[in-house]
Amino acid sequence: MAPRGQPPVFLHSKYFNDKVSMMGALTLSPRRGRLGFYCSTLPQESFDDWGTAWFLKQLLAHQRGKIIVVWDQGRIHRGSAVRALLAKHPRLEVVELPAYAPELNPVEFVWSYLKYGRIPNLGAKDVEALSDILELELDRLQENQSLLKKLWHRSELPWPDRLLAS
Repeated sequence: MAPRGQPPVFLHSKYFNDKVSMMGALTLSPRRGRLGFYCSTLPQESFDDWGTAWFLKQLLAHQRGKIIVVWDQGRIHRGSAVRALLAKHPRLEVVELPAYAPELNPVEFVWSYLKYGRIPNLGAKDVEALSDILELELDRLQENQSLLKKLWHRSELPWPDRLLAS
């Protein structure tokens, strides 16, 4: 807290390289038409094809029936670990978005909401604190059906009516 009339001074290192990588998936229940959001955080690391395969395994464990994965053509979605998992689990079907089309990916709007709407000026003291705050925000998001629907509709990806009709 700064003395009255003086701006606060935040000490930081200009070489702060800590980060938290995130991978997420919006899910849609064909029976109930309910959206869900699954997410994993990875402090101090980056997701690669092995991390993507691990994340998909978690989805397989939590979701019943066929899973349609809609994603871009990023390198982490095409690696050997992902290809092996897709070959082993035929209930996973992949639909690829164009090479660079974030406006079609509803998860991109989730990341924007978190980054610019919920924690735009966050000054976490370390990567553990940042990870804890992100997980709290993600828990809140998972419970907010209205917000999840708004984030989906902000994308140009059509609402999958045919899934809800089956």
